[in-house]
This record gives sequence, C-alpha cells and structure tokens, in this order.
Amino acid sequence: MRLLNTLQDRFLAVLAVLGAFAILALMVHVGIDITLRNVANAPIPATYEIVSHYYMAALAFIPLAWVERSGGMVQVEVLEGVMGPRLVALSDRIVALISTVIYGALAWVTVEVALRSTATGTFVMAQSTRLPTWPAFWLPPLGFGLAAMVTAIRLVTPRRVAPSKDLPS
Repeated sequence: MRLLNTLQDRFLAVLAVLGAFAILALMVHVGIDITLRNVANAPIPATYEIVSHYYMAALAFIPLAWVERSGGMVQVEVLEGVMGPRLVALSDRIVALISTVIYGALAWVTVEVALRSTATGTFVMAQSTRLPTWPAFWLPPLGFGLAAMVTAIRLVTPRRVAPSKDLPS
C-alpha cells in the first residue's frame, strides 16, 4: 500500500507542476497580449480561443485528482458525529466507491469524445487561422481518470479515524 500511495503522490506532484505551468502560461500570454494591444495596437491572434480552449480546460480538469487527494471534494459528514469509527470508515468507503464509479464513467465518456475530436481534427477559426482544439479534449479524461485512480486508492486505503476525545481509549 505504501508503494501505491507513493506512486499516487508522484502523479499528483506532476499534476501540480502542470497546473502551475498552465497558470503561468495563462498569465504571461494574457499579459503580453494586453501589453501589445495597448502599446503597439497588435494583439496576439487567437488569445481568447487559446485561453478558453486550453488554459481554462487545464485549470478545470487537471486539479481534480489533487483536490480529491486533499479531501476537498465529496465528503459525507452530516451524521459522522453520531457514527462510530467503523461506520465512518464504511461511509468513507461507500463514498469512495460511488466517486470512483462516477469519475470512471466520466473518464470513459470523455475519452470517446476526445477520440472523435482527434479523428476529425477539431478546430476553431480565429481571425482566418485554424486553431486545432482537439488536444484540449484529452484534458477531461486525464483529470477524471486520475481522480478515479485517487478515489479507488482511497477505497482500498481509507483514512485513519482518530479516536474520539470524548470516549475512553
């Protein structure tokens, strides 16, 4: 299990670097576009399309697995205060199972869309220039697939429940 968690942490570190790169690229690209537009009246062509199809898609889907790993997505805590540690662990496993199935289904569907977009060479027209957008269609399956992996790992290695301070140890 330690190897599984180590591999997961390495994947998530790569995702963090990719996410940071996407944010920096977005800021630099838009900053240069604004500067060129105001100083030289020569904006970078297709900035809007690149931002909306690439950067925003990357920022929306790449962090899913990282957010899942940090426990920031789906949590069921309504009755956790009255549940015992075993029931909490069972609830966590059920939530992890449901999340894995949903993320897996979303990954499957978005892979099919990405395959179709790749096969047809999906693009948008930006100022008389064809901007290929099919590579961006691979970001959702990547994000959903890695989130499914994280929730599946959580299914087999659930969080440790600390003993309650109200109950004797």
